[in-house]
Amino acid sequence: MATMADRLTVPDLGEGIESATVVEIFVKAGDSIETDQSVLSLETDKAQFELPSTVAGKVAELLVDIGDEVSIGQAVLAVEDAGGESLQQAAPETTAPPAAEAPAPPDAPEEPKPLPQASEPNAPGIEQPVAEPASPPTEPEAPERSESAETPPLESREAATPAVPAQRGPIAAAPSVRRLARELGVQLERVAAHIGSDRVTKADVEAFKKAGAAPKAAPPAASPGLPPPAPLPDFSRWGEIEIEEMSKIRRKTAENMARAWIEIPTVTHYDEADITKLEGLRKRYSARVKEAGGHLTWTAILLHVVAGALRRFPVFNASVDMASNRIIHKKYVHIGVAVDTERGLLVPVIRDADEKNIVALAKALNEVSEAARSRNIKPDMMQGATFTITNLGGVGGVGFSPIVNPPQVAILGVSRSSVRPVWVDDKAEPRQILPLSLSYDHRIIDGADAARFLRWVCEALEEPFLLDLEGQ
Repeated sequence: MATMADRLTVPDLGEGIESATVVEIFVKAGDSIETDQSVLSLETDKAQFELPSTVAGKVAELLVDIGDEVSIGQAVLAVEDAGGESLQQAAPETTAPPAAEAPAPPDAPEEPKPLPQASEPNAPGIEQPVAEPASPPTEPEAPERSESAETPPLESREAATPAVPAQRGPIAAAPSVRRLARELGVQLERVAAHIGSDRVTKADVEAFKKAGAAPKAAPPAASPGLPPPAPLPDFSRWGEIEIEEMSKIRRKTAENMARAWIEIPTVTHYDEADITKLEGLRKRYSARVKEAGGHLTWTAILLHVVAGALRRFPVFNASVDMASNRIIHKKYVHIGVAVDTERGLLVPVIRDADEKNIVALAKALNEVSEAARSRNIKPDMMQGATFTITNLGGVGGVGFSPIVNPPQVAILGVSRSSVRPVWVDDKAEPRQILPLSLSYDHRIIDGADAARFLRWVCEALEEPFLLDLEGQ
């Protein structure tokens, strides 16, 4: 008998991540797949990545649908080998021959077919836990509702069914309904909560979108550690609106930034570096770094400089634990780099940055940035950072105040450089100036320490020999 290893299951998604949402499916029943071939795209609250197959053969059945929430260890794919034998077996009680195949006694009445289970309206083969019935056992099961004009309008059901903040179980909806909801940017859970039913039709989704029904739902519960969100007015009273549901990544980013703003007393220190000399060296050696597989960008150079600064000023590489009144000093240097993607800001991590030269850092930066933009960055590539660099120079601006991302205690902001006249040796010279901003946690970092840290970074950019002179 086959084991759970014969199924393609959801792997460990990283520390603190228990589930993910299926956002794309790359295969269908009947397709032949190879080991390590990408079959699904999953999104967590930290990243979006492709799930590679751990088995080879022919896809016998898809066990999930786009939009489904899957947990660690859940089977998502059933595969059969080249001989047609399924690699994924059903549970022991279902592998026995059906009772209907055995000859019944002559005088035995025909056995009635069992009623469909509550999970059947979902995508075929989805494994779901058995849940308690949502209504009293004496209440008859609601009949299947069609999507014809006989379906009562959304407004007629609102008065009888109060809005609830979330659904208790799986949503029953046809694939076409799920596809429509994705196209309109509507969450089926919100629609089901609004109409008070687990069964959702196209008419429900369209009416929900047209009415701008999201503001009518009960306000969401407050995130742990945050005050409850203030209710918004019904903006549709003043004109047409469009509602876009937050992605998991955007929702988690919003929660983290709000929590950081409340918990961390943040101060930002500003300084400027004269990078005229280093810009000449960057252009001179860019081709050599490109041949090695990287790009000699200012972010890559700053990774090298900041890694040296973190070794010299270890408090910026620490974390503060106010619950036990301790400061945790890390002996490793893992630097996060903010990457602008179409799904929002992602922060992959360059590990052991202090042990890499600029060429190695440029290659690593190129790899993680490409993974983030191609929607194939795994959660563990975004964990463990001790410091963050965010570079907005490619977009513009003369300065900004980045928010510290806990449990880190500092973040470096980089703005666009510009050529300015600077008074040097009794005359004005055109010099390329790079604005930098350092936001820090004032609970463990003092202003003088921040000024010394950022000045050292500026001097290392102005005199590259400083890194080798003072060492890391």
